[in-house]
Amino acid sequence: MSTAVLFATLFALMLMGIPIAVSLGLASLVTIALFSQDSLASLSIKLFETSEHYTLLAIPFFVLAGNLMSTGGVARRMVNFAIAAVGHLRGGLAIASILACMLFAAVSGSSPATVVAIGSIVIAGMVRAGYPQAFAAGVICNAGTLGILIPPSIVMVVYAAVTEVSVGRLFMAGVVPGILLGLMLMVAVWWRAGRLQITHPPRASVTEVLRTLRESAWGLMLLVIIMGGIYGGIFTPTEAAAVSAVYALLVAMFIYRDLRWRDLPRVFVESAKTSVMLMFIVANALLFAHVLTTERIPQTIAEHILASGMSPWMFLLVVNVLLLVAGNFMEPTGIVLILAPILFPIATQMGIDPIHLGIIMVVNMEIGMVTPPVGLNLFVTSGITGMSIVQVVRAALPWLSVLLLFLVLVTYVPAISLALPNAIFGP
Repeated sequence: MSTAVLFATLFALMLMGIPIAVSLGLASLVTIALFSQDSLASLSIKLFETSEHYTLLAIPFFVLAGNLMSTGGVARRMVNFAIAAVGHLRGGLAIASILACMLFAAVSGSSPATVVAIGSIVIAGMVRAGYPQAFAAGVICNAGTLGILIPPSIVMVVYAAVTEVSVGRLFMAGVVPGILLGLMLMVAVWWRAGRLQITHPPRASVTEVLRTLRESAWGLMLLVIIMGGIYGGIFTPTEAAAVSAVYALLVAMFIYRDLRWRDLPRVFVESAKTSVMLMFIVANALLFAHVLTTERIPQTIAEHILASGMSPWMFLLVVNVLLLVAGNFMEPTGIVLILAPILFPIATQMGIDPIHLGIIMVVNMEIGMVTPPVGLNLFVTSGITGMSIVQVVRAALPWLSVLLLFLVLVTYVPAISLALPNAIFGP
């Protein structure tokens, strides 16, 4: 009964248009009031206790670092390097755009930010070079999803906070899948570009490649600082986030000098708005997870699944279907916060590595970013191209098959996610 009331209240409130954070908190409140021994007076304390997770401090710092990098001209320099490196290939500008998305994803941690930063530069350039606008928009809309797969990733931080797995291990698990997905998108672009009559730019000289690499090196160094600092034992992932924010500020203001003093208040305010929104959702979702735990809802579901004889591969299939459906109607952070506390104990009992489960969830969230009606990348791409949402959806759908194929590979070939972290940290 408590399970039915909890989820019925949650979905009823969401269908009424109430924000997801408020829906999570109210559903938890109703369930505790009706079925729990906890007093209502203790809820405020519990709300603050759940949000005092040290790992969560990484979220506002990564948000700030990403905004500083987006504003500070880092994306433009990464695009220039990508074009110099691979622009001469068939479909070279589109392939360079994917490479630029991969590079910027490594410093932003956000999918919409990647689409805005790279798409606002390359889509117009691709159209001038002869690419159809729908082709360019579809490529960037899908390639931008790499922002939450290639570390650092805000969605990974949220998953780690909810499940209490290692953020560093989860970051490392996203490296190989991120590179693999980028390569798969590049191959798809190369194949599709064969049907387009487009003149490709000449091969850049080694000097030009090195020059553009040197210009973008200060931005790329952020990835070295974050990953090297974490795995070198210099600082924790949360401390790495703080260091990345300070580094991004110094690079944008004093090295590239693309960010001016008068721009700082706007960047800080936008970062604060995003952080407050995310943290409010997280706090209410962790309260929701607390109710799940005290009522033993995940454990009960796990017992029923194990008793039914469901195999791990069947369970992962159900997980993917559930997450793909949820991705059509909710944003990634909310999905992770609601479903991770339920799926994590079940997967653990079935012998599925929690890091592997985390990567599967992130890949599903990527697909949700480009599927209507609430795919964030669709709206962002529409905003920077002037295309209607329907046009962007049609442009993005052909490339969605690459993401779905990649999801199957990541789900049923665990080594793609686990080989690198196991090699570094041990199984």
